[in-house]
Amino acid sequence: MSGLGGGIGLRPITDDPDTSGFFAAARERRLVVQTCRACAHQQQPPRPRCRSCRGDDLGWEEVPGEGRVHTWTVVEHQINPHFPVPYTSVLVDVEPRPGDPTVRFLGHLPGRPHLLVGTPVTVEFIDLGGDVVLPNWAIGESEPSAT
Repeated sequence: MSGLGGGIGLRPITDDPDTSGFFAAARERRLVVQTCRACAHQQQPPRPRCRSCRGDDLGWEEVPGEGRVHTWTVVEHQINPHFPVPYTSVLVDVEPRPGDPTVRFLGHLPGRPHLLVGTPVTVEFIDLGGDVVLPNWAIGESEPSAT
């Protein structure tokens, strides 16, 4: 369990037109990325238009639930009482399709875990109640690859 806000506090807006598909998939325990139907470009975070071709015919494509830590920072100063310090914000690289550029997702890890660039992580889904489910990350089992 991630301790992500204790299930209370800051909550995402899940009915926004640009992000509602992301949260709907999370309720089904699926990790998805916004994908342009015109040019197949994938983008995270979601936007109203494709960053590549500027098209607005966007959908959602499931991506693997595994990734690697790109970078992280440990938060030591408490800003919100629902997020006890220390905690670690991680930026995770996910390869959506073999050979395609990675997309990055933000996540939260409790405490100060030992991380290296490339540390493997797997998606976990945190139920915040009230039909709100967030994808988050847990440290995986294998060692990071050499960088």
